[in-house]
This record gives sequence, structure tokens and C-alpha cells, in this order.
Amino acid sequence: MSDMPAAGDRAPDFSAPDQTGRTVRLADFAGQTVALYIYPKDETPGCTKQACNLRDHTASLDAAGVAVVGVSPDPVESHEQFAAAHDLPFPLLADPEREILEAYGAWGEKTLYGRTSVGVKRTTFLIGPDGVVLHVFKRPKTDRHAQEILDRLEKLAV
Repeated sequence: MSDMPAAGDRAPDFSAPDQTGRTVRLADFAGQTVALYIYPKDETPGCTKQACNLRDHTASLDAAGVAVVGVSPDPVESHEQFAAAHDLPFPLLADPEREILEAYGAWGEKTLYGRTSVGVKRTTFLIGPDGVVLHVFKRPKTDRHAQEILDRLEKLAV
């Protein structure tokens, strides 16, 4: 279990299949800002709300130069169904071996409602065009996450 990269750190590289089976790498987005959002599970209420919020604001995120990439431990087939059911226009990476989750420190002990468990820590990494982490959202608001990203980008631009 590794530490979570912080603002100013180089983002760990990754390579994984998306919902279409196509291999996606961080390097594919060189020169673009990436919102790498790590979520626990397809078709759960919070994860669906977050994905649909990002989907509904795709035009604003595109206009701000942000590429959205989701990651969860679900397999490609699950992502394929999730993306189709909710018309998600961005890649969802399958990480069943938790390589990306662990590289980003997003797998481990977490506390929810006073109960401690081991699992995915819902986190979004805003990665700059140069591959350096700009900001880490440790508890993104699932129903307004796109606006959180846009607001943070605006603050960083000042």
C-alpha cells in the first residue's frame, strides 16, 4: 500500500484496458489536463451519481481542456455495461489487480460511518499537462464533482 501522490508530485504512469478493451495510458494525454477519478464500483448509487455528473458536464470539462478518466477494480465487462447504461463518454479503466489504485494510494484502510474497512478510497487526481499532480480531491462530492474540478482549475490559473 503506497502513499497517495500529492500536488507537485509526478503522477504515476498507468496502463489498463478501458470499457472497449482498448489500452489507455497516462502518456496518451500528454499536453492535456487529466481528471483521474478513482471510484469503488460500477452501478452503485454514489459511483453512478459521480459518473453521471461528469458526463453531464463533459462540454464544460472539454472546454477547460480536461480529459476525464475513471478507474475502478471492476472488470472490462462491468465497465462496458456501466458506460452503455449511462452513456458515459470517457474511458473507464479496469484495474482488478489494483495496480493503479495502489500506485495512487487509493486502496487501503478507510473509515465510513465509524466502520473501518479495506477498499477503494474515492479520490480524484487532477494531473497537469506535464504529468505533475495539480490537486487531489480526497472526498469528491459525487453530485457536483465536475464543478469542483472546474473551480479548482480556475483557482490554479490565478
